[in-house]
Amino acid sequence: MTTATELTSSTVAAVVLAAGRGERLRSEQPKVLHRVGGRPLVSWVVQAAREVGCAPICVVVGSGADRVRSVLEDEDAGAGDIVWVEQAEQRGTAHALSTARGALPSEGLVLVLPGDTPLVRPATLRALLEAAGAGWGSLAVADEDALEPCGVDAGHYALPVPEIFKWLEKVDPGNAQGGSRLTDAVSAAAREHPVAAVRVEDASEVLRVDSRADLAAVQRVVYRRGVEALLAAGVTVLDPESVWLDAGVTVGADSVLHPNVTLLGASSVGSGCTVHTGAWIRDSVLDDGVEVLPYSVLDGARVASDCTIGPFARLRPEAVLEDGARVGNFVEVKKATLGPGVKASHLAYLGDASVGAGANIGAGVITCNYDGKYKRRTVIGEGVFVGSDCILVAPVEVGAGADTGAGSVITKDVPEETLAVGRARQKNIKRRPR
Repeated sequence: MTTATELTSSTVAAVVLAAGRGERLRSEQPKVLHRVGGRPLVSWVVQAAREVGCAPICVVVGSGADRVRSVLEDEDAGAGDIVWVEQAEQRGTAHALSTARGALPSEGLVLVLPGDTPLVRPATLRALLEAAGAGWGSLAVADEDALEPCGVDAGHYALPVPEIFKWLEKVDPGNAQGGSRLTDAVSAAAREHPVAAVRVEDASEVLRVDSRADLAAVQRVVYRRGVEALLAAGVTVLDPESVWLDAGVTVGADSVLHPNVTLLGASSVGSGCTVHTGAWIRDSVLDDGVEVLPYSVLDGARVASDCTIGPFARLRPEAVLEDGARVGNFVEVKKATLGPGVKASHLAYLGDASVGAGANIGAGVITCNYDGKYKRRTVIGEGVFVGSDCILVAPVEVGAGADTGAGSVITKDVPEETLAVGRARQKNIKRRPR
């Protein structure tokens, strides 16, 4: 028998049971692909198995197998340690493990993990392996008072290979669910062998997702764990219950998150930042000292240190703000770079543009980047003053130090240190009395 001190990555495998349909979710999507914390349910389980050194990781899939495989391979970014096993007929958890037999090592321990329990921690899996190495096998339990005589509760097991397969062959496939339960096989083995029960102190670890309500409950735990980690790392979170953040988000020390902030995807917030109420940030990078004012949206943006954004600003993908730039209320930036110290304080659209250091963009300015067929680029030089309500029709370039008069439509390049005015001369016409 393999002992705890003998366990290596070559003797510990994992089988992730991901074939469930999840009818109660009322979804066309495979259950294990529903997301919490920005990641599919099954991805969390695979990652936990990976962190305790399991290899291979056998993922048993059923209906929607191609979709599960495609999504998980994208999530894993080429980790290459997953073996796919298809359970063509969903005939219970015992049958699922039996289906994976050919993909497992000939001996050692196997962790059997439900693919719809994303909250299980690597520390719990290590405890299961330690307990199994000291006996015949082990199982996780969440509440001692709820145990059946056989000690089976949470559905997470560490079991010996090949011994477990002898017990799987004895399981009656005719239970009420129309399949064979792994629980029954472990219960039978426990009558003859020492099967250890490992208590899970935090019962949320073994929460299973069988409904939309379960999905919401698990999501709350993911957010809670993320906020707890930020607090421990020196981040001020003014209302922990209202801050939502995905698993891949990082926030630096001495930053402050106000209520109702959402941080998603691969977002990174530096040190000493302040993110105010209602901000929604996805896949964006904020350097140190950035302030995001209320109800601003950042999606795929890159913000350098000491910038100020908002309120009610929108930075779309490939928006880049360099050191000390300022984007104010109702300003939208898309695929544009604003150099150091640029100010666009209100009511502007800057798309497919480059704005040089120290330039000032007046209220109501628009870069007209689309000609009906192609996106064209606007280049605004250093120190340029673009007057209020100007329209810059791309492709166009405004040279360094130039000014454009308020209300102008700029269709031609403007040389450096030049005032450009592109508007009709005002006429005052006396009208007849009413």
